[in-house]
Amino acid sequence: MTGRPKFTPVREMLAFQLAHARARDAVYFPLNAGEFEGVALKSAARDRAEYLRRPDLGRRLSDASAAQLKALRGRYDVAFIVADGLSPLAVHRQAPDLLRQVTAHLEGWKIAPLTVVEQGRVAIGDEIGAALGASLAVVLIGERPGLSSPDSLGVYLTWEPRAGRTDAERNCISNIRNEGLTTGAAAELLWLLMSEARSRRLSGVQLKPDGKFLPPPGIPAG
Repeated sequence: MTGRPKFTPVREMLAFQLAHARARDAVYFPLNAGEFEGVALKSAARDRAEYLRRPDLGRRLSDASAAQLKALRGRYDVAFIVADGLSPLAVHRQAPDLLRQVTAHLEGWKIAPLTVVEQGRVAIGDEIGAALGASLAVVLIGERPGLSSPDSLGVYLTWEPRAGRTDAERNCISNIRNEGLTTGAAAELLWLLMSEARSRRLSGVQLKPDGKFLPPPGIPAG
């Protein structure tokens, strides 16, 4: 005799459906570049649908945006790039405060004009950083939404950005949100990574917390 079929409680089913809807909404949340007072750029992906189908197009700028950067080229210590990624919602919730807190540490740094990229992936920061003439590129990007985390921001740091850089040549800080790594803690950790990258002139797997480089108390290592 077989047992009775098991049913998912209505409350759990509704909670799952709500979480799924929030994750989907985060992906399609519209990026408002005007909120960041930066230079608005676009990737080679023409719209959100193409961006989701063609990750390669999100890794490079449109021809018009690439031409736009030529007038901004200089010699900068760091370029901050805000990209919508897979959660523009995360960008709007976390990036402004993170930028404010980390730039407060950067007295004496020459900072490139802020760029804000629609339909952007992580690697688009390499092209932008190189075009601006920046020694360091820092990309703030919306991470893939999870069922419990539709607004998680990631930060990727790359020394001497240029086309063809690999993920092994970057440092990443992830899960930046109120329920994860707070923007204050992320700003402190990012500042430490930026300082070490500038001092050692490298980033990626060779730049990692060790006995000589530990985050201050209260900030997770890694």
